[in-house]
Amino acid sequence: MTIAEVSEKYNLTPDTLRYYEKIGLIPKVGRTAGGIRIYTEKDCMWINFVKCMRSSGVGISAMSEYLALFQQGESTKDERRGILVRERDRIAAQVAELSETLDYLNNKIKRYDEVIIPIENLL
Repeated sequence: MTIAEVSEKYNLTPDTLRYYEKIGLIPKVGRTAGGIRIYTEKDCMWINFVKCMRSSGVGISAMSEYLALFQQGESTKDERRGILVRERDRIAAQVAELSETLDYLNNKIKRYDEVIIPIENLL
């Protein structure tokens, strides 16, 4: 796939794809004899992984560390797993916090819907 096709498929700009490759978030992408990037299925799997991790707030440094470890091979699987567990736990804590906030707001809205309450009780 060309960079334009990958850009459209993953809703990322070509500049973002080049940047991810430049800083090591995705492995180096193969090129044609003319220097045009050609993305393989494996490259697209990395892009999907990075997009998922970035959208959940995983930092660039954690992603770069993960890729560097991945490229070192099987001996780093425990360290890679550790990164994923750490990020999962961070995301789970965020989800729990957002869930509490959502419950709070739903209860406030319910109070408005059920009865007219003096304004000082709605704060």
